[in-house]
Parts: sequence; structure tokens; C-alpha cells
Amino acid sequence: MEYVSVNGGREMPGHSIEARVSQRAFFAVSALLFAVSAALTIAGATSMSAMGEMPMPGGWTMSAAWMRMCGQTWPAVAASFLGMWVVMMVAMMLPSLVPMLWRYREAVGAAGEMRLGWLTMLAGVGYFFVWTALGMAAFPLGVALAALEMEMPALARAVPLAVGVIVLSAGALQFTAWKARHLACCRATPGRCLKLPRLPALPADAATAWRYGLRLGLHCSYCCAGLTMVLLVAGVMDLRVMAVVKAAITVERLAPGGERMARIVGVGVVGAGVLLIARAVGLG
Repeated sequence: MEYVSVNGGREMPGHSIEARVSQRAFFAVSALLFAVSAALTIAGATSMSAMGEMPMPGGWTMSAAWMRMCGQTWPAVAASFLGMWVVMMVAMMLPSLVPMLWRYREAVGAAGEMRLGWLTMLAGVGYFFVWTALGMAAFPLGVALAALEMEMPALARAVPLAVGVIVLSAGALQFTAWKARHLACCRATPGRCLKLPRLPALPADAATAWRYGLRLGLHCSYCCAGLTMVLLVAGVMDLRVMAVVKAAITVERLAPGGERMARIVGVGVVGAGVLLIARAVGLG
């Protein structure tokens, strides 16, 4: 679905200059936000790594992200995890989100530069609100599971095998029609994502911007469900895992033939799951 620009696609010279300035400002702010979030993510992961990990039965180590350090309160631990989660998600998802936000700006049509910037920011906040809610749900589940693993050695010994099975399942999810449907929604035009009829331009209002950000965030979280599970079980603050998952998400979202790329990613994830299961069985 295409949206025509103001004046049927014919811009006056002044408008063309203003559009170029707007484009440069948008991408400059996006690049700065990515650089800051990436730096904070690296710093947080390094700090978490310095805290050390707890050796567990079964030959694996538990991340400090799920544990309360001496002198910490659980609200402080939760706030720290959520802060790191949000920053990490901005760094991981922004490269694939920026093109979608730019398409939203183009679809909005005539709007003042200040208002367009505000609407774009609102759409982005709506998108990351979904990921923040996901982090808020993941933390108590992770803490509860970690507590059970520390109290039940038999459960802890089963973790390496369970991780392999989860990774294998995440890879298999990449081949499903469910994955393909949500990936198509993530790559769709803003109007199609919002299920609006074909219009010359999207409404330039806060409700539409917020709704677009939320819908895109929901489709993205569904689309990335398998890869997010890989991140959570393989190393939520492991920079290597983060880099691989980020690359996989970006490629399947932006490269031509997204569904084909998702299947290629699936082959790699399935292979990793098989290796993890074989290793767990060998250690067992």
C-alpha cells in the first residue's frame, strides 16, 4: 500500500529542502539514540559480568541478573533489570524500527516539523512500551525459576538439556505460518499495520501514532518470540548472544525476502539447539 505525499508527490523547492533537513535530523537523532543505548548496554553487561555467576549442578552458571546481591532489595533488583532490559531492547530493535518510523513519517503527510517529531516519538514510545511490559513479565518468572533451581539440584541439572530443547523449539518456530504472518505485519506499511483503508495520508494525531507504535510492538514481540526466548535462556546479558539475536532480527526484518531469511535464521537456531542438546546429553 502506498501513500502519496503532499501535493500529489510534487514538492516545491522549499519543501524539498525542508524534507531533506527533516530526514537528516531524524536519522541523526536515531543514530545518537542507538549509540547511547549500545554503550549503556555494553557497560551494563560488563558490570553484570564483573559480579560473577553462580556455578550450578549440571555444569552451568546462573546469571546475576536473576539474583539479589548482598545489600540489595528486590524492588532495586527489579528496577535495575528493567532499566537494563529497556536499554538493551532499544539497542537491539532500533535498527529495524527506524525504517518503519520513517515510513510512518512519510505516511502521515502534511504536518509541521515539530508535530511530526512529536508523533514519531510517540509511536516509538508505544513500540518500546510493549517491550517494557514483556521485561516486567519476564523478571518475576526468571527470579522464581532461579529460586527453584537453587533449591532443587535435580531441576538445576536438567537446565542444560531444557535450554537446548527451548533453542531447538525457537528455531522450529521460524518455519511456521504464525511467524511468517507476524513478520509480514512488521514489514507492512503503517496503514496496513493499522488495518486502515487506503488513504492519501494517515491522520496526524496522537491516538493514531500511539496505536501504530503499540500494534507494531505487539507484532514485533510475537514475531521475535522465539529469538527472545533464545536471548533469555542462553544469556540475557551476554553480549555475544545479544549481537547474534540482534543481527538475526535485523536481517529478517529489513533484507529482501524476509520470510526466506527467517527460515535461514531458523536453520542456524535449530543447529544450535541440536548442539546444545548433544552437549547436555554428553555431560549427563
